[in-house]
Amino acid sequence: MEKEAEITADIAEVTNIAVEKKSPQAPGGKTFGRREGRGPRRRDRDEEKKEFEERVVVVDRVTRVVKGGRRMRFRALVVIGDRKGRVGYASGKGNEVAAAVGKAVNKAKKDLVKVDVRTGTVSHDIIGKSRTTRVLLKSAKKGTGIIAGGAVRIVLELAGYNNIVAKSFGSNNKTNNVIATIDGLKSLLKRKSKIDNIKEEKKSQKDSSDKEKKEIKS
Repeated sequence: MEKEAEITADIAEVTNIAVEKKSPQAPGGKTFGRREGRGPRRRDRDEEKKEFEERVVVVDRVTRVVKGGRRMRFRALVVIGDRKGRVGYASGKGNEVAAAVGKAVNKAKKDLVKVDVRTGTVSHDIIGKSRTTRVLLKSAKKGTGIIAGGAVRIVLELAGYNNIVAKSFGSNNKTNNVIATIDGLKSLLKRKSKIDNIKEEKKSQKDSSDKEKKEIKS
């Protein structure tokens, strides 16, 4: 009996040591490590919150002459979009590249352009302008894909177009290409709003004429 009691005591000591190794405790009685029932990690939460895709178009190093010497900074041009009809761009400056990109993304989120991408292409040909740069956007059939290059392709992809042809003329400056492409997409919206207004005016005129005819008959 005494031997059995000693064996059980030894087993209990071994199990207690194993439990302490698996779940160490803090001085206040709290266990270290990740507890069960917690939500996703911070990295997973950040990935879920991202609704816009970011693309860095160009990063330039900027110098500024001050009293103590030259001050080096970075300037980044970023294009963001959700591939569902919302796209925007902005530039930001910072002492580091990551800081400049972060500022540009925050600015771009405040100035988004909404376009119609249900058909996967533009409704008609349009030209966007920015200084000496011209960007021609042409509609295309299904299966054509995105025929464009450089910064223009980035804007069209993030906007959500699948079949479109683009050609740039004039300066090859990436910033001007981005601005000209966005300008072309904005002009599409303006023309669409004008057409909608004309349709509404015609409809209201038709309704008023129908009412007058009914009154005359009565």
